[in-house]
Amino acid sequence: MTADESSKIGGLLLAAGGSSRLGQPKQLIEFRGKTLLRRAAETLVDSGCDPVLVILGAEFERSQAEVGDLPLKICVNPEWQTGMSSSLTAGLRAIIELEPELTAVVVTLCDQPYISTVDIDSLISEYKHEKASVIAAEYSGRTGVPALFPRELFGELLSLKGDKGARHILRGLENVNAVKMPHAALDIDTPDDLLEIRE
Repeated sequence: MTADESSKIGGLLLAAGGSSRLGQPKQLIEFRGKTLLRRAAETLVDSGCDPVLVILGAEFERSQAEVGDLPLKICVNPEWQTGMSSSLTAGLRAIIELEPELTAVVVTLCDQPYISTVDIDSLISEYKHEKASVIAAEYSGRTGVPALFPRELFGELLSLKGDKGARHILRGLENVNAVKMPHAALDIDTPDDLLEIRE
């Protein structure tokens, strides 16, 4: 077995927030017949990520019902109101417990409706060619999520506090392998964003 074949790459979907700027939980917004949560979860499940773990918090029961039939694990973040970092750290701890030999993890959000399984797999493919590199989507002149972090950076991710997410770590790194993903620029944070995707 080659090193690439033995890689264990998990998928982490952050979907615990209350979406205060939007005024409603974004994970339950419908887009093209599916909620954003369901769409993002299916994207990860169909990719090369295994295991897949979803972090839920706000609107837990409705969110759980959206993804409970998929082959993934659910992690509840009771402190979701304290900021994104609490969901990321809770999810990362849970997925490491689920798969102690994890080689890397792909971090995704549910508010980028145009991200596809092909996009996730392109990050994984790049990682297998560039072992131990951080691989991130590039859009709007910067790098961001979805992004793949090797095990060497798990400690840094676990040290995040407050409303800082994976992007905060990416900004502090000099060597990030970027995969062009212009459609990742469209995320849903405000009512105007929602109007844009529905148009």
